[in-house]
Amino acid sequence: MSTRHSYVILRSAVVAAVLMRSGVCVGQETAQPGEASLGESVKELQAQVRELRAAIAEMRAESQQYRQETSELRKELAAVRGTSDPAVNASAKQEPDYGIQEQENRWSSANRADRAASLEEQYQLLAGKIDEQYQTKVESASKYRVRLSGIVLMNLFGNQGTVDNMDFPAVVYDHAPGSSGGTFGATVRQSQIGLEVFGPEVVGARTRADLQFDFAGGFPRLPNGVSAGLVRLRTGTVHLDWGRTSVVAGQDGIFFSPQNPTSFATLAQPALSYAGNLWAWVPQIRVEHRFAIGEDSTLLVQGGVLDGQSGEPPVGTGYRQPQAGERSRVPAFATRAAWSRTIFGQPLRLGVGGYYGRQDYGFSRNVDAWSGMADWEIPLGRLFSLSGEAYRGRALGGLGGGIWRSVLFSGDPNAPDSQVRGLNTAGGWAQMKYRATSRLEFNGGFGEDTSYTADIRAFPLPVAFGDPTLTKNQGSLANVIFRPRSDLLLSAEYRHMKTYTIDNGFYTADHVNLAIGVLF
Repeated sequence: MSTRHSYVILRSAVVAAVLMRSGVCVGQETAQPGEASLGESVKELQAQVRELRAAIAEMRAESQQYRQETSELRKELAAVRGTSDPAVNASAKQEPDYGIQEQENRWSSANRADRAASLEEQYQLLAGKIDEQYQTKVESASKYRVRLSGIVLMNLFGNQGTVDNMDFPAVVYDHAPGSSGGTFGATVRQSQIGLEVFGPEVVGARTRADLQFDFAGGFPRLPNGVSAGLVRLRTGTVHLDWGRTSVVAGQDGIFFSPQNPTSFATLAQPALSYAGNLWAWVPQIRVEHRFAIGEDSTLLVQGGVLDGQSGEPPVGTGYRQPQAGERSRVPAFATRAAWSRTIFGQPLRLGVGGYYGRQDYGFSRNVDAWSGMADWEIPLGRLFSLSGEAYRGRALGGLGGGIWRSVLFSGDPNAPDSQVRGLNTAGGWAQMKYRATSRLEFNGGFGEDTSYTADIRAFPLPVAFGDPTLTKNQGSLANVIFRPRSDLLLSAEYRHMKTYTIDNGFYTADHVNLAIGVLF
């Protein structure tokens, strides 16, 4: 048997070498696409797959042969027992006696079967890499490499209460007369599509660009139009990356508030929006520089200018009219500094940022928008981590603060005698993450946005672009996310929301969401 074991080990080593060689070839092609054409690499991988498939077939044949030999040995042992002692033979028929040698044979056979199964799994992985090579090269007019990515996401949901948006709610309202008090539905409009383009080197910088879309841009006025969400631009950026410095231009998330809770129940807008989580997709230009501090620490410094956002809805759909931030004739400014290092195999990050913008509501009614914020991501051992952010500011409706309200008016916003007052607000959120395994995680979070009642009570009958009577919005969530494969995810989430009004009343709602998604 030792010779056979040596042969099996030698065969396994050959297969492992083939796999390692395949990995190296794939890596080299990704790193240096100019050295070999895609077709040649695919042909080489196909040849290696054929070798691997033949090796697996030989392993299976050898395993079957060993099983047959073991069976013959059992028969011979039974025959010997039968000629030497009939009583022992009869006892053996009633209760099999597995000796040490026979157990070793069974174990050896099981190990060979395990090896064959492992090789089969590795073969499937290698075949997937070949498919990936076919799909990596997306034809483009510029002939530069383009990568297609995204997620197809199906959400099944139910609500108890009256909410602003039934498939990814954020604010709760009073029950409308005659309403059922709840809803149930399903959607795929939170699915996303992304394109990433890798361009040439310019003045020593690597260039790339990306576009992200979803289908949460509204609904067509058609029968069952709620199931035909309109395509919406999320982000689109151009990157120039040097060794430690980057320049980013385009529409992107607000870099001075980069954290978001983990959730697949709400991808169209980040979880805990309008409940302590500042976010927006804003046209901007920013510069980033990374300083090395010691051997394992980094200081990131960011600064940029942004399109002024005030949270007002568009005046029309055909032509773009300026919002208050754009009528001020100056951009918004923001900065952030963040220190990071790795502990317990996870990133530790601590950041602080600031934001300033100016808003012009006409008739010399100007408001300064500003905010100071802090964000954190803290590992608590290898399995747990705590993340979140906090802020304090004014006129932050364009970033989701103040329950999406920047200012309050004493009357008609278009009347020159109406006074305007910037809405002060404070809030934040925190999330605890537990990674049970590499495929299974649990998350729990809470967030709150609080508007100052002194601003709301400043006018007898305040007017706002949103509901002027809302003072506080809270949200909490708990979810479990399971990834049986790297491209497949399953999620279940429960959310509880509570919205307060100026008279100290409040409305509550519950949201349950089941999601299945395939990433590509």
